[in-house]
Amino acid sequence: MSSDSIKIAKADHPILPAIAARFSPYVFEARSVEKAKLLTCLEAARWAASSFNEQPWSFILALREDKAEFAKALACLGEPNQVWAKDAGALILTVISKTFSRIGTPNRVAEHDLGQAAANMAIQAAQEGLQIHQMAGVNLTSVRQGYAIPATHEPMTAIAVGYAADPAKAASTDLGSRDAAARGRKPLSEWVFTGGWKQPAKEVR
Repeated sequence: MSSDSIKIAKADHPILPAIAARFSPYVFEARSVEKAKLLTCLEAARWAASSFNEQPWSFILALREDKAEFAKALACLGEPNQVWAKDAGALILTVISKTFSRIGTPNRVAEHDLGQAAANMAIQAAQEGLQIHQMAGVNLTSVRQGYAIPATHEPMTAIAVGYAADPAKAASTDLGSRDAAARGRKPLSEWVFTGGWKQPAKEVR
């Protein structure tokens, strides 16, 4: 079985091919991402749903070919993430606005909305033959200071964008073995409930 076929989700119900193909690689090809493909992925993020259409996310983009900016963004990642993210075609640092711009009240779903934008981007990336890997391992203080993020906003996560490489290229490492492993997910019955907590909906039993 090829590594490509391992990574295609074995869904219990029909889903879009791009969703089935999406995964989070640790082994990237050390190459740039074409501008047109990158813009298409960002456009997909742009059209994500958000509360009151606030679009509370901001992305700080660093392209591989811009060595200074790429190194600056890479240095904001946790050291374990730097090991593999150095091969990505682009890095993105994500930021959210903490309040609604029109009314000034706290936006408690800003992180949720950022997640929707990132998910849109991930699916579009898979459609384009790319993959993204989202990271929580980020030095948020470094992001805030390095990019002068105002107090009204919060640095959140990072995203590596690029071409997934053959895991065999890193077969001797833990990263290669992770990428070579088959994917899996909890069944619907473990998290779709009706009537009460931990009561599986009859539709998913």
